[in-house]
Amino acid sequence: MDTNKRKKRVVIVGGGFAGVKCAQYLEKEFGEDPDIETMLINEDNFLLFTPMLPQVISGMLETRHIVTSIRAVCKKTLFYEGRVKGIDPHAKTVTLWGTADRRGLTIRYDFLVIALGSETNFFGITDVEKNAYTLKTLNDAVTLRNRVIDVLEQAENETDPVLRKSLLNFVVAGAGFAGIETAGELVDLLHDACKEHYRSIQEDEIRVTVLDALPNILPAFNQELAKFAKKKMEGRGIEFRLQTAVKGFDGTEVILKKLREKGAGEEEEKTIISKTLVWTAGVTPVNTIKRAMLKTDRGKIIVDEYLEVPKFPGVFAIGDCARFVDPKTQRHAPPTAQIADAQGIAAAKNLIAIIRGRGKEKFVYKDKGQMAIIGKRTGIASIFGINVSGFWAWVVWRIIYLAKIPSGEKKTRVLLDWIIDLFFSRDISRLKLTKRELEKEFKVLDEVDDLW
Repeated sequence: MDTNKRKKRVVIVGGGFAGVKCAQYLEKEFGEDPDIETMLINEDNFLLFTPMLPQVISGMLETRHIVTSIRAVCKKTLFYEGRVKGIDPHAKTVTLWGTADRRGLTIRYDFLVIALGSETNFFGITDVEKNAYTLKTLNDAVTLRNRVIDVLEQAENETDPVLRKSLLNFVVAGAGFAGIETAGELVDLLHDACKEHYRSIQEDEIRVTVLDALPNILPAFNQELAKFAKKKMEGRGIEFRLQTAVKGFDGTEVILKKLREKGAGEEEEKTIISKTLVWTAGVTPVNTIKRAMLKTDRGKIIVDEYLEVPKFPGVFAIGDCARFVDPKTQRHAPPTAQIADAQGIAAAKNLIAIIRGRGKEKFVYKDKGQMAIIGKRTGIASIFGINVSGFWAWVVWRIIYLAKIPSGEKKTRVLLDWIIDLFFSRDISRLKLTKRELEKEFKVLDEVDDLW
């Protein structure tokens, strides 16, 4: 046996649903193969279960319970914590940023899977980017929860009616899955906290408004279920302003633009006095994708029917950062965890086929359904063509998402959190966190030997 033979290296960049699922599938094939090395690179050492972020806001779930160590679920994959600076498909290298505590590295690969996900899109509205609260990371959820509790503490003893009103006005921009579920959990937290702890604040003083530029909420959902969700949420005091876009937010006032259909007159501008804007109105590919030497469309990497990047054999792009067009519907794949999982498995299968000398398989996505919870043990679900709404949809949501959590320990912890929530009032303790200064980025070391 030639001991000097170099292993073939598969590098996966991105530790979200798509990247982790791809790594897990590759482990089954190559976990014991001495000639193949699988490496996963991610900025954090955990997989964040993003569908449960809204429940962290409401205090139903503990923060650590929706994150799972990547090393715990990908035990046969070499893991490296680092932030990707650049991808050079010609040189077959991935470059990582260096900081004061960590050296910059250049890592060579034989096969590459790009699963870098997306980041919040503010559509160039700079004051919204500066002043709004987002819901993309665990830190975002904790920060927003702290903000809500801070506002309640201020409003409880505020005597100025104008200031009190601005404190108790909450605006959520975006009526997709994230926006709707966030609004539902936000109302649950506000109503329950005021009932138990903030006695001077009346329920009718609290105002939660959901904005969206489209004429309907949950546009990707069955519209009968979407209408049910809207009616239920309106019954709980949530106001919807559709065909309405945000033009700006200075921290005290949300400037709105009422959109009109063509030929129906000029657009109207209005404002909402509010000190809290939650932005869930869109995502965009990360800057690393935009800097990479790969062909993109609207910032996403163009892939073929095998999820492979044209002109670069052995390079795949999956999840939110990939621009995949379904050949049957001619529609782009939406940025959901369900599709990310399916693409992770498909990319892994095609990588195995290339390495083993077999034929690749086209990616065919079969929609298994959609689900959303809208607050107070109520949800909507469309599973294999069957529509369910109300309490049983909420139960289905919990069962399915609990099953999808990758760790048995985390499944147990989440289940216990849900059980505890049935018997005890909400915890309104605020986690006092200090914001760490952003790390300065340093150039890659002159010595760019392949350390891995």
